[in-house]
Amino acid sequence: MKSNWWKDAVVYQIYPRSFNDSNGDGIGDLQGIIEKLNYIKKLGVDIIWLSPVYESPNDDNGYDISDYRKIMNEFGTMRDWEEMLAEIHKRDMKLMMDLVVNHTSDEHHWFQEARKSKDNPYRDYYIWRPGKEGREPNNWESVFGGSVWQYDSLTSEYYLHIFSRKQPDLNWENEKVRQEVYEMMKFWLDKGVNGFRMDVINFISKIEGLPDAPNPENKQYVSGEKFFINGPKIHDYLQELHKEVLANYEVVTVGEMPGATVEDALLYTAEDRKEVDMIFTFEHMDLDKQKDGSKWDIKPLKLTDLKENLSKWQKGLQNKGWNSLYWNNHDQPRVVSRFGNDKEYRMESAKMLATCLHMMKGTPYIYQGEEIGMTNVAFHSIDEYKDIETLNMYNEAVRINHPQQVMESIYAKGRDNARTPMQWDDSKNAGFTTGEPWLKVNPNYKEVNVETALKDPNSIFYYYQKLISLRKEHEIIVHGDFSLLYEYDEQIFSYTRTYQNEMLIVMANFSDGETLFELPNTIIYETKQLLIHNYDVREEEKIEVCILRPWEARVYKLIN
Repeated sequence: MKSNWWKDAVVYQIYPRSFNDSNGDGIGDLQGIIEKLNYIKKLGVDIIWLSPVYESPNDDNGYDISDYRKIMNEFGTMRDWEEMLAEIHKRDMKLMMDLVVNHTSDEHHWFQEARKSKDNPYRDYYIWRPGKEGREPNNWESVFGGSVWQYDSLTSEYYLHIFSRKQPDLNWENEKVRQEVYEMMKFWLDKGVNGFRMDVINFISKIEGLPDAPNPENKQYVSGEKFFINGPKIHDYLQELHKEVLANYEVVTVGEMPGATVEDALLYTAEDRKEVDMIFTFEHMDLDKQKDGSKWDIKPLKLTDLKENLSKWQKGLQNKGWNSLYWNNHDQPRVVSRFGNDKEYRMESAKMLATCLHMMKGTPYIYQGEEIGMTNVAFHSIDEYKDIETLNMYNEAVRINHPQQVMESIYAKGRDNARTPMQWDDSKNAGFTTGEPWLKVNPNYKEVNVETALKDPNSIFYYYQKLISLRKEHEIIVHGDFSLLYEYDEQIFSYTRTYQNEMLIVMANFSDGETLFELPNTIIYETKQLLIHNYDVREEEKIEVCILRPWEARVYKLIN
């Protein structure tokens, strides 16, 4: 595969509402980001992915856009945005913007026009249907609960919304819609944006006819995702988008693609197909939920399941496509609480999880606060939560479950776990704001914060910094082939990377106990170099047989 600049890169995601507030209104903003760019640069990352800052009524925290070419007042002005971009580029970093084009806000000009009449020029920008025998046009369930259809009395028809009722889906069958999207993308690219993270981009093609989904249990609404995920024209649309827009710029693209398999990803990311550079898979994020349950039906993670899944993606895309590597983002709980131990071994397990991920083949993504080991939060009352998905689930679930049981699911999986304000120091509100934060700060900010991390040479921050610098020093980390070891071990996650005459061996203990590591006798080497470790280790220590301490990680470079 030809080398592309984004293969060597590391991405840092900023969720602007929760990052840094410069004006004391309790909401993070663009000037707040500018204030912290030196901190991000110190970490060593190459690309900043910025969650939406476009004009929005905030039904889904900015993922419901009412004007794609304006900046939300809460975040600042276009001038602020342009200053931020210039400051990012001045520090030799790049900016990836969020592209949200499966749906708009119902307050977008297009939708306001579309509602007015069935013959309005904007009507076909969205997906409208008459009711069917006194009910919705089909039985699909929204991602946020309830029907995907909302009745609009102005024209006595329903419009489709896969997400919130305030997020009507765009009709990609309409060429005018596609051209509007392409022109909007060019608007931002011409301003100097270096790429896009494409929100649920594999939802944009729906199956013809929008039929009912199978419903053996005769529920009111059921999952219709087979009819709108990876739909019949998705590759046509992405190839057209590439040809019309992306081919004319040197940019990076990552598609958020729930429900995409390795086989799908090979089609989406193969260089000769010209669609996207990489995708976000969700499969490893579903391994701690009950089979056939919702994300809220939690179960303990089985390490063999995680190894099998990540290995499948590593091997499946090897030398054909490209992986994006992530544990955290604005939609996922904090990984140190989820797959690690955020109590006795918070530092060790956060470093181990980072090692395990960053040494794989692909482009790593770091979510704000991950680099200091921020954890999940457990607010006492549902009234302290803000996320629409969480609130909708709670209101449904408490009808049949004990409230505390529902809260336990929220503590584990709620999206607000990722959205609590960034913890900068131990002052009031963690230094995030001088005002009242839009979402409460995690109470552990006195111990877990940037200021403390930067003073401690053994902190998680400096460990991430070293992982990033190793990636730039050793080509094997970017280009080496992946091979899993210890496939059936429930404590050890170990794998090798091979490139030319070199091998990396990664050892990671996913448990609170010590465990024995034995080097397979098929691995032969002349010299070894200890690249990174989260416990004190003697360089000369033999690796043929060693004890891995709780949540220990080591990476050796072996040379023949």
